[in-house]
Amino acid sequence: WCATAWTKECSSPWQSVPSDSAADVLAEYDRLPNVLSFNAGDPTGAGGSASDATVIASVGAHALPVVTGVYVRDTRDTIGHVAVDEAAIAEQAAAVAEDIPLHVIKVGFVGSAEAVSAIAAFASDYATVPVIAYMPDLSWWTEQEIDHYLDAFRELLLPQTTVLVGNNATLRHWLLPESTTDRRARATDLARAAAEQGVSFVLVTGLPLVGDRLGNVLASPQAELLSQDFERIDAGFLGAGDILSAALAALVATGSELTDATAEALHYLDQALDHGFRPGMGRAVADRLFWAESDDDDGDAPDDTPATLPFPDPFNETKH
Repeated sequence: WCATAWTKECSSPWQSVPSDSAADVLAEYDRLPNVLSFNAGDPTGAGGSASDATVIASVGAHALPVVTGVYVRDTRDTIGHVAVDEAAIAEQAAAVAEDIPLHVIKVGFVGSAEAVSAIAAFASDYATVPVIAYMPDLSWWTEQEIDHYLDAFRELLLPQTTVLVGNNATLRHWLLPESTTDRRARATDLARAAAEQGVSFVLVTGLPLVGDRLGNVLASPQAELLSQDFERIDAGFLGAGDILSAALAALVATGSELTDATAEALHYLDQALDHGFRPGMGRAVADRLFWAESDDDDGDAPDDTPATLPFPDPFNETKH
């Protein structure tokens, strides 16, 4: 069983396994790394805890999803969020952490400053476990809610964060508010601003480049450690940041060095977006299980293939 299950070279360990070696296979699974994910439920399936679980499993780790609340949204708009009580969040995390060893903690959108405080207290009890934190776009929230959440995140959770992941515009407005009009702020500028709060590295996405390319940079306060750019996909996607941060967390959990993990996480995201689809009337959703497609999925079906059920075709065609 390979560390990155989504690559084509990997195959299921259950294929052609003699019955007398089943114990060996189970023993191998006992060694899967575990990623504790704090995130909200997402009814669109594009992001949140369900997406984290899918991505983490695809990469070859085991997800421990702690639900911090529920988005109220569709693929067009985020309407609101229903928070889970911070005591319940802390109880979920403590219960699973006392039973299962943690290799990485991943923090997505957790819904309230109180939840941030509870998660920060939990992370401090596991100070040797790397924390991968993702800051999404919060523009759908009220200004007061945004300020309260960001202040708590900055003061309580950033000091324990190993890698902060976010879009260039989101991180720039948060960490460098005096340069909100300067789209040329470098990733190292963001890394230095984050380091003042205790963050070791930042992974900045969506950096504008010449032409139809977008840059992604892993940086420390001293230097850019990895830079990759990809062609801009002509579609708006929901949940891309959750996918990238979950993939990075899982790859770090498997033992990959940070720059290698970042490169592979970016490649995974690029492939998932390239295979994306539009399930509703709004933004597209990445296909996180693109790797499970067989090589002959596009081929003609044999004559003896059972007829498919007569579901109607979607009204909106998929565009990549």
